[in-house]
Amino acid sequence: MKTDMFSSLKVLHGAARSTALSVAVSLAVAAAFATPVSTFAATSAASANTSKHAKTARKPAQAAATGKVSSHAAKAGKGEAVKAAAADEDAPHAGVKRKRVTFTANGRHRSVMRRVAYEPRQPSVGQAFGLHETPDALMLRSSVAYVIDQNSGETLFDKNSRAVVPIASISKLMTAMVVLDSKEPMTDQIEVTDEDRDYEKNTGSRLSVGSVLSREDMLHIALMASENRAAAALSRYYPGGRPAFLAAMNAKARQLGMNDTHFENPTGLTSMNVSSARDLVKMVNAAYQYPLIRKFSTDHSYEVYTGKRTLAYNSTNALVRNPTWDIGLQKTGFINEAGECLVMQATIHGRPMILVLLDSSGKYSRFADATRLRTWLDNGGDQPRITSADAGGPGT
Repeated sequence: MKTDMFSSLKVLHGAARSTALSVAVSLAVAAAFATPVSTFAATSAASANTSKHAKTARKPAQAAATGKVSSHAAKAGKGEAVKAAAADEDAPHAGVKRKRVTFTANGRHRSVMRRVAYEPRQPSVGQAFGLHETPDALMLRSSVAYVIDQNSGETLFDKNSRAVVPIASISKLMTAMVVLDSKEPMTDQIEVTDEDRDYEKNTGSRLSVGSVLSREDMLHIALMASENRAAAALSRYYPGGRPAFLAAMNAKARQLGMNDTHFENPTGLTSMNVSSARDLVKMVNAAYQYPLIRKFSTDHSYEVYTGKRTLAYNSTNALVRNPTWDIGLQKTGFINEAGECLVMQATIHGRPMILVLLDSSGKYSRFADATRLRTWLDNGGDQPRITSADAGGPGT
């Protein structure tokens, strides 16, 4: 009798030890995959001669954007690895993605679904103030759109052109003009330092600290590829340093009559760089008078040698590679607060035009909006489209 009891206890002890080892391995795997994810539920296996209903543990996952996310406890049989808890199917999933991961435990290949929490994009300033609700005849995705005849100044399309909003890297057109106005030698060598890193948005850059390029190469990739550290380094090498450079940017804006415009940095990586579409038309027209800005901003690709390696850059604007477009100058921009932005000088139906598109929703929507406008203009533009909520009124 004692022998039988001892044997049974030994079997139970072995099963418990096997299960504990399996749980430990599975939890270690779960920890290895940790981003914020749904918690893996731990279960205890029943012995061969006891109830087969396993107890389950349940713990809410912490999600960056949505708070608590509920999860089901998963069932586990004797000797099996613990499986990821499935999400409630009818619970709201805003800000949560699913990802399938695989791992091996106890010699068997496992596949589980886990939920990855992420923070959704913040609304732009235009969205926050309802600019996207302004209707327009072409149903553009941009909350601000403005098109003028470059020669006559005639307004051809107007949607919220007076709204003052963040402009992101469109700022680099002003940066380029200030650099060229300084008359500093374009062959001077400029080194990227820690001061040129982005400490506000914490964005990265292919141009590592210690890279050395000529002023001309820095300007080229700042305009064509919107290289932020290049723009930052250019401002630091300005006579008087970056404070003097920013003062020159704002002085140039006032000189051009850009009364709705203010610059806080040379890159546009701040929501404090603001302007209106009407002001940006003035800036684009002024920048168009600089041959180097026209050339660099519309280049398709360019290679630079940093002193360490060669980097190949491409234009941030796919339209410059489209042979159906005749673009004389362009600049793109994006930060969350500004949305997707685009300004261009382009010849459409034989007419030089300036197009401004701000706060577009969707990665490629600004280019689609530009194409819609060009198609409308190619077809004669039956009449000027003044759909702005504040057309004829004071600036916002």
